[in-house]
Amino acid sequence: MLLVLCVDLDDDLGRKTGFETPVTGRDAVEESAVALATADPEDSDVNVIFEGVHLYDELAAEGESVEVAVVTGEAAGDVAANRKVGNEIDRILASLQTGEDVRAVVVTDGAQDESVIPVIRSRVPIDSVRRVVVRQAQDLESMYYTFKQVLDDPETRGTILVPLGILLLVYPAAVIANVLDLPGSALGLGSALLGLYVLFRGLGLEESVDAVAERLRTALYTGRVTLVTSVVALALVAVAAVRGDASLALHSADGPGAPLETVAAVAYGAVAWIAAAGLVAAFGRITDEYLADSFHWRYLNAPFYVIAIAVIVRALSAYLLGLEFATLPYLAAALTGGTLLAVSSTLAFAVAESRLSPKQPSTD
Repeated sequence: MLLVLCVDLDDDLGRKTGFETPVTGRDAVEESAVALATADPEDSDVNVIFEGVHLYDELAAEGESVEVAVVTGEAAGDVAANRKVGNEIDRILASLQTGEDVRAVVVTDGAQDESVIPVIRSRVPIDSVRRVVVRQAQDLESMYYTFKQVLDDPETRGTILVPLGILLLVYPAAVIANVLDLPGSALGLGSALLGLYVLFRGLGLEESVDAVAERLRTALYTGRVTLVTSVVALALVAVAAVRGDASLALHSADGPGAPLETVAAVAYGAVAWIAAAGLVAAFGRITDEYLADSFHWRYLNAPFYVIAIAVIVRALSAYLLGLEFATLPYLAAALTGGTLLAVSSTLAFAVAESRLSPKQPSTD
């Protein structure tokens, strides 16, 4: 037996006419088609149901054992709609009084309804699929459904729409740039944004950026001090860059120096600010670890290491620049003092860790 199965995945028939589905039998199916055409003449499912009746008549005239039915889904969503179609097919197959094998001819109005074909195939073999679309709009629904699927897919949506959005923003940015008397900046900004996007996609950095954003969001809502201290540390690093440039300009007033002297000049002006940034970041991390009950004494080494490194770099850069106070004994004292400070803090906090930390229970 051939079962001509008309599929209405979004249940236009039930919502617009009140017909209970599934609808089985030629006369009942034709009546449902007339009711839907009366309620909404522009609905494409009208053509599907009438095509089912037409196929039924053709196959019956050829002497085939044939039945026609209409099954519907739900407008709520694909999963619920597919489940409802499957249940209605089960009811149709259970009601057929035949000892013959049943095979189906599926009639749809486009790609969206055809998404339910795997559900149908899991219940009855499919001989063919007939798509019925108005001739003047042969591929309109397929194009709409494909575009809708693209917009529903986050990865494809980002790949297509983000570059398109950047390109569309170039013209309004150019208008604003002309008003602000900044011609040419809009094209440069658009090119920079598009280049950054392509670079991120090419290097696969989307997951890393998302992970960083998630960590920042978590830090913001869980009250982590690290978030504030990191911002302060970045500000101090920016100040360090300015001070380093000023120091370079001051010590190179007599002309460009050797590369080593250039590095020393930048380091001499910036090291104190970078050390301050390191101290702020370290104390923020220590505070968060303490509040999270995961504090270890060795974490306190970080501020002392920062101070030791800053003392050594400051003294060495001053010596390389030939400053009056930066004598060889001064350099030796700074190197020795920085080393002793780092070693002493390491030993002190190691002892504190071993004596003051709670002992882990033995597993023996």
